[in-house]
Amino acid sequence: MSRLITSIALLFLCFANTHGQQMYDGAGRHLGRVEGERYYNASGHKIGQVEGNHIYDGSGRQLGRIDGERVYNASGSPMGRFDGERLYSASGASMGRLDGDRIYDGSGRQIGRADGLRRLQIIVFFYFFM
Repeated sequence: MSRLITSIALLFLCFANTHGQQMYDGAGRHLGRVEGERYYNASGHKIGQVEGNHIYDGSGRQLGRIDGERVYNASGSPMGRFDGERLYSASGASMGRLDGDRIYDGSGRQIGRADGLRRLQIIVFFYFFM
């Protein structure tokens, strides 16, 4: 019986770290994961969450919000916008783009990869946690 419990515990530990969709930087290093509307860094610490259109850090402090295609910081100032797969700064400069599961900066260099994430999850990660 104790062998069965040990086996189940080991399986849980192995799968606990890989649960959720994964984020990687341009070099392939693991940045973190997203589980539902919660964001975790590579060490497994909660760094943020989304509730409705509001984005919070790991301590529950509001970082900003997304309203339609516009992204705002906590004080309500524009941070940028997204149009389809393109990401722009508040001044309108191209900051990057999404191409499937890959994230590129404004110069076209791949800066990340998001395995299995929805577009809005990637946008939140890009603006608030990268």
